[in-house]
Amino acid sequence: MAFWCVPALQLQEFKPGIMSKAEIGSNMIMVCMDISPGRADSGHEHPSDQCGIVLKGKIEMFIGKERKMLKRNDAYFIPAGERHGWKTFDSPVRILDISLTKT
Repeated sequence: MAFWCVPALQLQEFKPGIMSKAEIGSNMIMVCMDISPGRADSGHEHPSDQCGIVLKGKIEMFIGKERKMLKRNDAYFIPAGERHGWKTFDSPVRILDISLTKT
């Protein structure tokens, strides 16, 4: 079991331009990510549902054919198997993301 103080989290490099901290359970993954400006994910999908909330900055996300600009306190839900991706702009973005692991 873990407790987080999100503003004080010590993040580690996940891949270039993305710092993260994850807690991985048997059925769920919780990740806090800082994404650098000017980054993008052209799209991918997961076999399980995923959701999250933007804690800082703004990020454009697409889920299926829907595209939306999200800012602080905006949340998202991605159904299992739905193609999704994102793009950041001129400032860093922090998100808290939660997904189920495939059971």
